[in-house]
Amino acid sequence: MRHAFALSLVLLSSPALGDVADALNRHVLPGHAALAAETQALADAAAADCAPASLRPAYHAAYDAWVSISHIRFGPIEDQGLSLAMEFWPDPKDSAGKALARLTAAKDPAVRDPQSFKEVSAAAQGFTALERMLFAPHPDPDFACALTRAIAAGLAAKADAVNDGWPGFARQMLTAGNAGNTRFQTEAEAQRALYTALSAGLEFLHDQRLGRPLGTFDRPRPNRAEARRSERSQRHIELTLAALQQLAVTLYDGDPVETLATFKAARTAAAALDDPALAGVSEPIRRIRVEALQRAVQDIREAVNTEIGKPLGITAGFNSLDGD
Repeated sequence: MRHAFALSLVLLSSPALGDVADALNRHVLPGHAALAAETQALADAAAADCAPASLRPAYHAAYDAWVSISHIRFGPIEDQGLSLAMEFWPDPKDSAGKALARLTAAKDPAVRDPQSFKEVSAAAQGFTALERMLFAPHPDPDFACALTRAIAAGLAAKADAVNDGWPGFARQMLTAGNAGNTRFQTEAEAQRALYTALSAGLEFLHDQRLGRPLGTFDRPRPNRAEARRSERSQRHIELTLAALQQLAVTLYDGDPVETLATFKAARTAAAALDDPALAGVSEPIRRIRVEALQRAVQDIREAVNTEIGKPLGITAGFNSLDGD
């Protein structure tokens, strides 16, 4: 069941924790509501017409919604273990391709049973798998249709489950430190969870979304770019920067001047790439632009640490990927 976002706003209207409430109201809750809505639209579109050309607009809209909130890896998505099933990337061993091939070779009946499909490899369930179905040739069109519909319906179900869990989890964050709250025993723990999402999101952008296709100067790896088949690689970078900027602003009491300046520089550089699949990492002149963008993201990380992390009592040695 989807919770109306208006109800969530009412539940969270009391600023028990100023920055936490702001982040939840302006970023986390609407982001998950949008993901649930767009993935349901995707599932409905697939049920009506599974032809790749027909389904691509809904795919792009749903993928936009996912990328814009995918840095929130704690809460219901972590509790339900659904992150990899939403998007299996990075995928250095081509697990998605192999999983889809196995399902096709066996004409696996799981694709026609939502409960059974939940049990197939996570690599065959998410946006990475759906991209293969919509942007790569498939040997069995009839089975491809059933598989496409199964992936789309599964994405909608997973997004709905995560969205459904957020109002209750948000209440736990807002009542951090209250008697009986064993999840967040102090207000600082709730703030740290959000800061971790921000810091880890920047780290993932720097190391994975940019670092993987860049590879090295002598050995660039354009085929490792995220969502390159659907030419979404640059778009994911731009969406990530916009989403993380919004989260950063909610975690600061006022305007984080240096952080905003570094985000502006990075977003300008990202918009100017004109390289949808980051294929330019193999060409010296275009590669320079991607490397400059990666340095700009590092500038954001340093500004965020100084303006937001340190005031929250989080030191520069904090590991955003494991919460240490």
